[in-house]
Amino acid sequence: MARCITCGTELHPERAQKYDYCMAPECQEKNAKGLTMVAVGMNKAADELMILDDRTREDLASGKYRDQRRQSFGTSASAPPPSQRAPRAEPAGSAAHPDRATHPARRSRPAPRPKPGPWTGKQERLALLYNEQGLRPDEIADKLGVSRYLASQIILAAKNRGKI
Repeated sequence: MARCITCGTELHPERAQKYDYCMAPECQEKNAKGLTMVAVGMNKAADELMILDDRTREDLASGKYRDQRRQSFGTSASAPPPSQRAPRAEPAGSAAHPDRATHPARRSRPAPRPKPGPWTGKQERLALLYNEQGLRPDEIADKLGVSRYLASQIILAAKNRGKI
């Protein structure tokens, strides 16, 4: 007969098939281990919850569970950090003439920033968050109270600026 590894009491045969400890609160507190759960985005209606074990880890790593709301796997890729971006090209003549690089009146000016669209910064941040969550432009437009066209323009402008 199997016995509890903590208190030594006899275990019921059915319990002994899966567990090596009894149902006493002290024994359960000492021996019970929680399960790690993972939510897998399967479709926009619901996520599938799974126990994170070795097999599930392998399936996730292999790309078996792809979020159908996105074109890529997992979250969308962000712009590389400034340290990994390609260096900007120097204007012609700046390296050849030492005064040109240091003289304040002759410094090259940064490229002008693109004009923001007819939306607020808050609308843009919300639209990008909703886009990250996998919402379509028409769903984003409904949430923001703007047209579908404007929601698409907000997302496209952010992509062009490298925010997505």
